[in-house]
Amino acid sequence: MKTVTRVNITEAIYEQIGLSRKDSGDVLDMIIEEIRAELVSGKDVKISSFGTFGLHQKNARMGRNPKTGKAAEISPRTVISFRPSQILRKALNA
Repeated sequence: MKTVTRVNITEAIYEQIGLSRKDSGDVLDMIIEEIRAELVSGKDVKISSFGTFGLHQKNARMGRNPKTGKAAEISPRTVISFRPSQILRKALNA
């Protein structure tokens, strides 16, 4: 299984749209920054035909240090989840 990197996506933009490699990288950076900014501001991000990035709050809880076995409190935090769209799910399972 191959991992798709930022460089791979930039190259795909370059080949399909015809922008320069630098401009293709800048477009990708703007898209990623916009998604990041919306998530940081507490909003979910929905990309039609792809999926939704959602924020969820996790409460504090007690956990255990696996090395020592000592109890440790895990602090509350916000986590990001991704739910693929039905279109993406169908494409993956076709």
